[in-house]
Amino acid sequence: MKMSNRIKHWVFGAVLSVSSIALQAQTLDFPHINTTGYGEVLAEPDMAEFSVQVVMVQESAEQAKQQADKAVDDFLQQLQAFGLPREDIKSGNIQLLPQMHYPKNAKPEQKGYRAVRKVKVTIDNLEMLPKLMDIALKSGVNRIDRVQLGVKDPSKYQAIARSEAIKDAKLKAKSVAEGFDKTLDEVWQVNYQSAQARPMLSRSMAMDSSERANSYQDTTIVIKDRVEVIYKLK
Repeated sequence: MKMSNRIKHWVFGAVLSVSSIALQAQTLDFPHINTTGYGEVLAEPDMAEFSVQVVMVQESAEQAKQQADKAVDDFLQQLQAFGLPREDIKSGNIQLLPQMHYPKNAKPEQKGYRAVRKVKVTIDNLEMLPKLMDIALKSGVNRIDRVQLGVKDPSKYQAIARSEAIKDAKLKAKSVAEGFDKTLDEVWQVNYQSAQARPMLSRSMAMDSSERANSYQDTTIVIKDRVEVIYKLK
């Protein structure tokens, strides 16, 4: 059964009216001030996680796999000989893919196989990081994907940043209220979503060991937080 244009318009108008009523119900009908507080804390990193890859290309899949496995096994052995616990080392399964060549104005053709294995390492001593990088490269690792610095107890720093954000919101609200000759009343609403620490990433792998060590130790992690507060005004 078809609906006439007149009925369609009435239904659409009713939906708009309901939406408007719902919106009005959410409108604050008392004097208030809405403020957002920000807080941040600087933390020195005390742990790191880095990911590396071994990528080998050979004519046969078996040759590529053997070379990738050998490089990873050598790397794992040296890590454990260096004193790193096995639970802090995670090695992924091997990936075997056809190595394709795409000549200009010609059909793609396969040129052997590519074997890829990934290893992720977590350490709690940043002084070890440059040495482990050197060990990785000497073992046959040919790609360093990422070096991410962090802190062992981020919740401790997050609590400090949160406290600073709350103080900031209070000070802003009081200052603005006094500027309009008003006085703050009770808190009516608080909106809060915990933020995440955003560690800086190391950028250069071309430095020597001593330079890399200094760059890691000089890195600072900024942990931020924010809180939105609505105060009633007297």
